[in-house]
Amino acid sequence: MRIAALHRKLLRDLLQMKAQLLAIALVIGSGVMTLIISVTSMDALRLSMQNFYGSHHLADVQVALARAPVSLIERLQHVPGVNRLHDRVVAPIRLEVPGFADPVQGQLISIPDGRQPPLNRLYLRSGTLPESGRNDQVVVSEAFALAHVLRPGDRLRLIIRGRYQETTISGIALSPEFVYQVGPHDLLPDDRRFGVFWMNRDAVARAFAMDGAFNSLLVSRQSGAEEAELIAGLDDILARYGGMGAHGREELISHRMLSQEIDELEVTAIILPGLFLSVSGFLLGVLIERVVRHQRQQIAVLRAFGYRRGELALHFSLMAGVVVLLGWAIGVVAGAWAAEALARLYAEYFRFPTTLTRLQFWPMVLALLVAVVAAALGTVRALSAAVRLAPAEAMRPPAPAIFHRSWIDRSRAGRSLGQSSRMILRHLGRHPAKSAMTLLGISLAAALLVLGSFQFGAVTEMIDQQYRKVLRMDIDLSFVEPTSAQVLAELEAIPGVRHAEGYRQVPVRLRHGHLQERNALIGLPSGGVLRQLIDADGQPIERPRHGLSMTRHLAEQLRIEPGERVEVQIMEGRRQRLELPLIAVVDEPLGTSAYLDLEELNTLMREAPALSGAWLSIEPSARDEVLAELRGAGRVAGIGLIRDTERELRAYMDDTMLVMMGIMLLLAGTITFALVYNNARIAFTERERELATLRVLGYSRAQVGWVLIGEMLLLTVLAIPVGWAIGVGFSWLLSHAISMDLFRIPFVISHQTLAFAAAGVLAATALSTVFILRRIRRLDMVLALKGVE
Repeated sequence: MRIAALHRKLLRDLLQMKAQLLAIALVIGSGVMTLIISVTSMDALRLSMQNFYGSHHLADVQVALARAPVSLIERLQHVPGVNRLHDRVVAPIRLEVPGFADPVQGQLISIPDGRQPPLNRLYLRSGTLPESGRNDQVVVSEAFALAHVLRPGDRLRLIIRGRYQETTISGIALSPEFVYQVGPHDLLPDDRRFGVFWMNRDAVARAFAMDGAFNSLLVSRQSGAEEAELIAGLDDILARYGGMGAHGREELISHRMLSQEIDELEVTAIILPGLFLSVSGFLLGVLIERVVRHQRQQIAVLRAFGYRRGELALHFSLMAGVVVLLGWAIGVVAGAWAAEALARLYAEYFRFPTTLTRLQFWPMVLALLVAVVAAALGTVRALSAAVRLAPAEAMRPPAPAIFHRSWIDRSRAGRSLGQSSRMILRHLGRHPAKSAMTLLGISLAAALLVLGSFQFGAVTEMIDQQYRKVLRMDIDLSFVEPTSAQVLAELEAIPGVRHAEGYRQVPVRLRHGHLQERNALIGLPSGGVLRQLIDADGQPIERPRHGLSMTRHLAEQLRIEPGERVEVQIMEGRRQRLELPLIAVVDEPLGTSAYLDLEELNTLMREAPALSGAWLSIEPSARDEVLAELRGAGRVAGIGLIRDTERELRAYMDDTMLVMMGIMLLLAGTITFALVYNNARIAFTERERELATLRVLGYSRAQVGWVLIGEMLLLTVLAIPVGWAIGVGFSWLLSHAISMDLFRIPFVISHQTLAFAAAGVLAATALSTVFILRRIRRLDMVLALKGVE
């Protein structure tokens, strides 16, 4: 019976404070939703990856080399740790797609005639493998086929070493090697301009003069074997055959990008839900504390009637628990819906036979546990105050405040203010702790808006830096093999080409101490203008004539500082081992690379001036004519259109990162309103009697309203700079937490970001003001003035 009475009281309290409690529940729901989205998406990617890798035998180790005889396979089989080997031929090609005018490049991979390869097996979405003995059939990667609406039976025209070959599509397939399908020099998928193709081994070998030879090796590792020892054994044998260094899955571009996406979701699952739920715990604690203070006499009566401290603690705990459960339910439902939508979005970039999305039980339990812990930490002080209150003490009204003349009354500036304004300042001065907590809450709301807005601006700045300041060319050409520098004169002679610059790119292994990274060393021409190196402020820096430059992210991975020396092992040609000083660190936002002067690189490789590719600046009106001329060049392996790549990158960011940022910005706006509205409602409840007294004394509704609204507005204005500072700190932490090989979000806080946060908080305050003014108009002065005297 006693407990039932408390439950009825709880129900009345919940209905009376429904708007405030719902606002807090939405904040909790925001945190739970973020956690559900991140964990479910992370689990879907990881589970789909493990299932596809296992069922289709993704190789543990891969090796690219110049040329080795097939007879070498028997010797390689005896390398310690080798379980299974698969030799193949891999080569770049170009092709023509009916109805698509832009240049298209691809990667051609051999498979056993008419059969599945033992490693990196294909998942056939439709059609069949090429028939045994056929050299005119290809299997096409699904991403490329979907981009061009290709089906089995359609025709493609391949350009292999400058010669045309007509082929028929026999099947559409997925491969665990190309879950994330990008070109050799790209960072993001461009499915219309790059594809992967599989042909029978004999056909590929004849086309590239590789009969009886291979240039790519796949290896599966024996259970328990050490990968490092296996790689060392393979490199020892394959070095003389132009081996470019064996590597594990972690250096496979597709797996690396997939793993980094999973890591980013893991960071998001830790930071953002914790942030949102901490704010909700703070809000809930403030609310319960003020409810306890407001119900002081009710608590005293309950204690006098024999209610124990534990029963009262349970009563107020249930109030917090109802809010937590409501917020958790909202977050789970919204998170499940959003995770499903995000999974469909990921499926456009990460190609699995089936994306295994499941809403697991443990993330829901984890979300509930985190929400309960946050609420408990926020409310423990208030609950402690409720149960410690002695009945006799609680029966007495609070001791009247001690009033005295403050600086506001003594100063000329204070006396120049109206009576209502002086009341606002006096109230804030008499309750510094409460005012500070309110200010902190509004500051956290402003900080969340800074964080959300920062990401929008930072992503735009990242793309602008890369494609306006770093990559200033229009076309990126790659050659089939290193070519004489005289080719630049031929390129500049093409009508419509304004300027051409050559570059040399070689695979290297960089070592500093015990750390190493496989990367590309790019030789840049002295005085070049089409590829710039920039500093942290986005300004071009002078290229060193001697010594290395590298991106800051790569330098941090190697833990090397300018002035120190790095070991450079060149993985082609004479395979020299060099020690070069790091002269400069550059701040490119996309990718990781190391740079050297072109002439110095040619000298170190002991070769005549040679180029791996060229960058072209062209007249926009001559684009089609230039591309038509380049298509007929036999030495050109690939044609990259930089502006098209930029558009694809912006589309990728819009589809993935900005969607997540938009969700977070929406949640931040919800939290902002919840914080400001709750503070306003609590302030109104606490001062209801005071406001009624002012109305009885003859103050107008506008004057009474200003006493409350003015205080809230002043706290909001004071909180905005504090929120800016906290938000800048959050933004700095986030920009470092999600820094990875694919991209680094620059730490750029613009005036627009700060203005947006301030406008968001002020808008939430204005909206809250509307609701509070409605309550002031409906103020029951008789009821408000009743009290224990």
